[in-house]
Amino acid sequence: MVTLPVYDLKGSEVGKIDVDPDAIAPKINKQLLHDVVVMYLANKRQGTKRTKPRGEVSGTTKKLFRQKGTGNARAGSKRAPHRRGGGHAMQLRPRSFYYRLPKKAIKTATKMAIASKIADSEVVVVDKIEMESPSTRDFAGALQALGLTGSTATVALGDYSKEVHLSARNIQGIQVTRVADLNALDILRPKKLVLTKDAVEWIQSQANGAAA
Repeated sequence: MVTLPVYDLKGSEVGKIDVDPDAIAPKINKQLLHDVVVMYLANKRQGTKRTKPRGEVSGTTKKLFRQKGTGNARAGSKRAPHRRGGGHAMQLRPRSFYYRLPKKAIKTATKMAIASKIADSEVVVVDKIEMESPSTRDFAGALQALGLTGSTATVALGDYSKEVHLSARNIQGIQVTRVADLNALDILRPKKLVLTKDAVEWIQSQANGAAA
């Protein structure tokens, strides 16, 4: 059991909350975490790169010089792959890198990622994050009060908040999402994971439900 301090947006400690990483994920499988992160990164690839084969490169098809009698090695088209400006020998074509691992593996990896962040003391719990209107300056001030200035972080809310999303979207390295939409990549890639108190309670309820 780990006891985490709960802060408000001014950086003051307003309470504590107990979290059991072992209940969230009994063990951490690094290979599974790696596989899931690679899957998410692969799915982000556009796959739009393309090169031209010799048939698409501009230039004559005339033989450069006669086959014999010149003392040079025999040569054909100037568009051959080994010549400067020639076509690509194994041309690249647009392709999709998308694939999916089993749903259960992805869900398990997300729980492992949360548990590893808690074990590494890289989780910051905030009582609540509410904003009356979008304000990047106010949100940046809250991050500064929490000691997160210049640090990358994923902020997980209990529920979607348009004002919070708009306030954080222009701050480099900060991502705001619902706790239910968290994935292993969003958790492991940034330095810190910021959770609201209701987000932590939701994670615990999911862990208890899985245990039951």
